[in-house]
Amino acid sequence: MKLYKYILLAILIGTSLNAKLLRIEAVELSSNLEIYTIIDTRTEDIYKEGHIKGALNFPINLTYEDSKVSGKITNPIKMQNIIRSLGLKTDSKVIIYDDGTFFDATRLFWSLEVYGFKNVKILNTGYKNWMFNNYQVSEDIPKVISSNYISKIDNKRLATKFSTQIATRNPNQTIIDARTNDAYIGKESVAKRYGHIPKAIHISATHNINYGEKAAKLKTIDNLKKLYKKIDKKQKVIIYCAIGRIASTNYFALRELGYNVSNYDASWKEWGNDFNLPITNLSKEQ
Repeated sequence: MKLYKYILLAILIGTSLNAKLLRIEAVELSSNLEIYTIIDTRTEDIYKEGHIKGALNFPINLTYEDSKVSGKITNPIKMQNIIRSLGLKTDSKVIIYDDGTFFDATRLFWSLEVYGFKNVKILNTGYKNWMFNNYQVSEDIPKVISSNYISKIDNKRLATKFSTQIATRNPNQTIIDARTNDAYIGKESVAKRYGHIPKAIHISATHNINYGEKAAKLKTIDNLKKLYKKIDKKQKVIIYCAIGRIASTNYFALRELGYNVSNYDASWKEWGNDFNLPITNLSKEQ
């Protein structure tokens, strides 16, 4: 009987180590605003019209080096200046929110993890739902003291064209395409070529979200486990989409589940425009 209890305890501990809740519910945040550094990813103009009380503004466009070219993350010098100006430190308890799509919130979540932040979470709702529930909002812009943050990239969180090429030939790595099914099979594209990266499997970013009548919410941990049950946890996972935006939602879900995952930020806009790289176009095979 004692042996059985020890085995059960080991299983429970193992489960808790593998899955880590990286989200916070609105009701909890509303009662603990002073504990966290809250970040609004919406545009500066919209932010100024009203935001969660105490929230700082980090417009999501600042996470892109040049979104017209690709989804590549902002360079270290520029990112360092942005983070310093917001007074952020790598150990800051950060909560991120957006308009309720989760795509921008998770993009910033991933960006901060790339740049070494260790304590970042997502608000499991959007700003409209926050207002609907009459939680505290404000038009005041908080004053901050600049930090001494030094940029350092965590390469475990950032995939590149080169590392993704390696993954296409490595049986111990998994590639996930987070775009729509039409983009995956080659019927639509933001690049000159149509299709997907060879070996990539398709799990759309929207599959990580429950779309309710009043608000969208991230799927529960149990539902996410079902969604990714065929993905071996021993495998390194690379996520991509069109410009590294919506794929960050898959990245977030897999981080919660304890996977070793990175986001290929340049994504299909880079890969699909490089004629030296292989692609798979299922629409031509039908």
